[in-house]
Amino acid sequence: MQVEKVTDYIVKWLKQYALNAGMDGFVVGVSGGIDSGVTSTLCAMTGLKTLCVAMPIHQTKSHVNRAQEHITQLQERFSNVTNTQVDLTPVFETLKTQLPQSNQTDILQVSLANTRARLRMSTLYYFAGLHRFLVVGTGNKVEDFGVGFYTKYGDGGVDLSPIADLVKSEVFTLGKHIKVPTAILEAEPTDGLFGDSRTDEDQIGASYDELEWAMKAQDLGKSINDFTGRKREVFNLYTKLNKANQHKMNPIPICKIPMNFS
Repeated sequence: MQVEKVTDYIVKWLKQYALNAGMDGFVVGVSGGIDSGVTSTLCAMTGLKTLCVAMPIHQTKSHVNRAQEHITQLQERFSNVTNTQVDLTPVFETLKTQLPQSNQTDILQVSLANTRARLRMSTLYYFAGLHRFLVVGTGNKVEDFGVGFYTKYGDGGVDLSPIADLVKSEVFTLGKHIKVPTAILEAEPTDGLFGDSRTDEDQIGASYDELEWAMKAQDLGKSINDFTGRKREVFNLYTKLNKANQHKMNPIPICKIPMNFS
């Protein structure tokens, strides 16, 4: 990857998109992870107003600290960056009291995790509406178009996605180039939606390097019969997730009414 040219291209693309849309800047949810770190930095590099929003919900201290370190660093580097924090923990807990519970613990945990993501999406759009900003997505290519590792109408509910054509390794390369803090570059990727230490790899069952390999293999027209051992296991996992999550990646289906009924 030609990192300097890619960086310049994305920054210009972001700025032009905002200007064409008649909007005044960007709002980004900052989690303390590499994707939001890179995305918020790219937005700041446009020179347009960039609002970084931290939205903890029972967040572990390390995540909060990394997010704050990143925001502080951004504000030292860019005068167009502002920040705010909205503690959504009481909102989340109040909502839980009004929702029916389930004896199926695993399903309940995932549903609540997705609810966290949707609360954050609503918060970002609140600020976007106040300031005439665009909500900027932080998903990368493997998450958004490979395994569908995001919440529909949660972190998937955005106005534009500047790094969605970059795989995770490329996001890390870009992060080093644009000086994302070392603590973020070295942290294990996690969505932080469960309030514990589980990583993305724990949830998915494969590392991002493995998923990138499987994505490329599928693009080359490979099948599960081409592999054995761990590669076969990862390719099978990838293709299953890719198929199961097409409902996130494809446009919403519309029931087209025929002009004439026979």
